[in-house]
Amino acid sequence: MKKMFATTAALMMALSLVGCGNTASSEETTATTEEAVTEEAVAEETTTEEASTEEAASAESDLAYVQEKGTLVVGITDFAPMDYKDENGEWVGFDADMAKAFAESLGVTVEFVEIDWDNKIMELDGKTIDCVWNGMTLTDEVKSAMECSNAYCNNAQVVIVPADVADNYQDTESLAELTFAVEAGSAGEEQATALSLNFTPVKAQSDALMEVAAGTSDAAIIDSLMAAAMVGEGTGYADLTYTIGLNSEEYGVGFRKGSDLAAKLNEFFAASYADGTMMECAETYGVQAAVVEQ
Repeated sequence: MKKMFATTAALMMALSLVGCGNTASSEETTATTEEAVTEEAVAEETTTEEASTEEAASAESDLAYVQEKGTLVVGITDFAPMDYKDENGEWVGFDADMAKAFAESLGVTVEFVEIDWDNKIMELDGKTIDCVWNGMTLTDEVKSAMECSNAYCNNAQVVIVPADVADNYQDTESLAELTFAVEAGSAGEEQATALSLNFTPVKAQSDALMEVAAGTSDAAIIDSLMAAAMVGEGTGYADLTYTIGLNSEEYGVGFRKGSDLAAKLNEFFAASYADGTMMECAETYGVQAAVVEQ
């Protein structure tokens, strides 16, 4: 009887020990599983955060955006000698040629889009264009609304009148009774407003010249670089001339506010000035005297 009791007790103890062993093993397995799940969740969260950071950086980088789509879209107007079409319908000019070279340096192609100059900031922010590169004066408005490159050309606003009456308009006081044509949203319009002149806004500076040539406006205010190329003997407007300069200013290229392309263009300007290619391009279009040292 005692022997049977001892055997039973031993068996019960063995079963108890086996049960305890299974419970410990189960707890260890559960802990290991929970730890693995936690580590996996942390890894997934880290990966997601890294991906989000990369996506945000890409979204904020105009350089990455342009290189990803493979084109640099340049907003321009018809403005010799900076941007105009040759006999084959291709956009050429000092700005156009430099834009092509810059795009090539980024590994993309260039696309030129004619814009309404008065809407240039809206076009830029709406991403229908990537930059404004068209003899753009670095006004306070432009600099506050765009990320601008360093200045690359000097310029001035000048008065255009028929050559046979030019002697009558040699100072700002003599301009008071004239009717002017100016490009909407331009530095020329800014000068006309500042002088309280009677003016009509037109789409482009080339249109302002046509207004004077047709006699529908007495005078125009345009960029001196355009005047040198488009007005006077040997040009399409031989009967027009420019008289007084109204200011002095500088040209720059505008990108979206905060764009990293502005710094990239400054690097390109510095390199092309140093190796002589910028000046060589300027000489092609007769604007070498206006080029700003980089």
